[in-house]
Amino acid sequence: MQKAVLKLEANCEKTKQKAMATVCRLSGVSSVDVKEGNLTVTGEIDVFMIVKKLKKICYTEIISVGPAKEPEKKPESKPEQKPEVISHFIPPPYPPYYHYNGCVYENPNACVIS
Repeated sequence: MQKAVLKLEANCEKTKQKAMATVCRLSGVSSVDVKEGNLTVTGEIDVFMIVKKLKKICYTEIISVGPAKEPEKKPESKPEQKPEVISHFIPPPYPPYYHYNGCVYENPNACVIS
């Protein structure tokens, strides 16, 4: 991975957009950024091919070329382990529910409680 910073003398926004579109179409380019007249390109790139393509659009200078900085990997911290709470709650057994569908008039000796 390389990072190249190029100076563009593009006066209008249309020229900057055309330069970005040209660079984005090249193979190996992973990111393109334009700030204050500087074009930053990162990826597996050939800087001289990029400059050759951009000189057709506007004046281009190479400011710097170097290895791209890899984002620093932070050591992964393990999440705090909370003590495991074991619940031994067993619900009390309920007596089975019996439902009688009978009519009082069919059995006059049946006990009915209201």
